[in-house]
Amino acid sequence: MKYTPAKAAPAAEKKPAARAKSGKVVARKSVPPGEIRIIGGQYKRTKLPVPDKPGLRPTPDRVRETVFNWLGQDLTGWRCMDVFAGTGALGFEAASRGAAEVLLCEQDPGLITRLKASQLKLQAAMVKVERGDGIALLRRQSPGSQQLVFLDPPFDSPLFEGALKAAAQAVAEPGYVYLEAPHPWDDEALADYGLRVHRSGKAGAVHFHLLVRSGNTAA
Repeated sequence: MKYTPAKAAPAAEKKPAARAKSGKVVARKSVPPGEIRIIGGQYKRTKLPVPDKPGLRPTPDRVRETVFNWLGQDLTGWRCMDVFAGTGALGFEAASRGAAEVLLCEQDPGLITRLKASQLKLQAAMVKVERGDGIALLRRQSPGSQQLVFLDPPFDSPLFEGALKAAAQAVAEPGYVYLEAPHPWDDEALADYGLRVHRSGKAGAVHFHLLVRSGNTAA
């Protein structure tokens, strides 16, 4: 099914701070534009480099905080995959919260070098960095093998449909697919992938979603 953007969100949803059901997201101190911080878990406050590369768009602190509030913070034993890793912010946040395995996929050689340096700095043995086509790597995962798949493709790319299709096969039941996009996705748009929206929010131009398989009855 070809994705057609959903109708624009009501004005009330255009507030800059995304909110979780558990409450307001607390504002955090800003950091220099060339770095971001891990915001929770055992690696909390560790800085990750953000190189000046066109299209590189790390997930903002307040969005990461909201998403991991949705997930419950403790990911002990989870297998996770960050398909378009970039700075690795999402994957390292998962590792920081106890994930047993985190696979960071990236094609850019410069970003791969930085991801490996961050992995060594953190001594994060559970994190594996792999260079290559993230969607192809996702397709090679055993069906239902991942508890959490992060999808944050370049917003101007045609990769969303292929990534969602592969993620729907790889994610466990129960399990979650995290999606960032320039437009909101709704249940109708996700139906052909066997996914539905579990939680969603908006921060600036970013629409972020926590998806589950259609048969998952999580509230």
